[in-house]
Amino acid sequence: MKRTAIKRKEKYQELDGVLEKYKGRKGVLIKALSEAQEMYGFLSREVLIHIACELDVPLSEVTSVVSFYSLFKTEPSGRCHIEICSGTACYVKGMQDLLETLEEEINIKPGEVTGDGRFGLSTVNCVGACSAAPVVKIGDELIGDVDSKRLKQLLGKYGHD
Repeated sequence: MKRTAIKRKEKYQELDGVLEKYKGRKGVLIKALSEAQEMYGFLSREVLIHIACELDVPLSEVTSVVSFYSLFKTEPSGRCHIEICSGTACYVKGMQDLLETLEEEINIKPGEVTGDGRFGLSTVNCVGACSAAPVVKIGDELIGDVDSKRLKQLLGKYGHD
């Protein structure tokens, strides 16, 4: 076996263990993709191809699902990913101020990752928590009624100086 094939097999050994439980089952693609993203931090094209092959699902279907759902990332997004809701309610209640605060505090714009890989920043169309606007999602934590002062405190909680 060639060296690259051995490295590839080792790289996907854990993922193959996850995918094995989904083989031959319908309606499991989102769950499989979620678990893969949890392992790798994001879904590279190589990982998407591997999942498509292992689950016998067309690559076009896999990429369609990944591009439709905002929870999937195809680029590294930082160990602590911050999403700011830019839906109408959040926009009206100050999401732009939050975005400016983040750009100043961690020195990145949406779509970027800090040089140390600690933080990533993005905006999302709506997180479905309009009554708590403006809303920020940090990792898996959804936080409502956020203002700039509270956002700075949250950054400290997640390791920002």
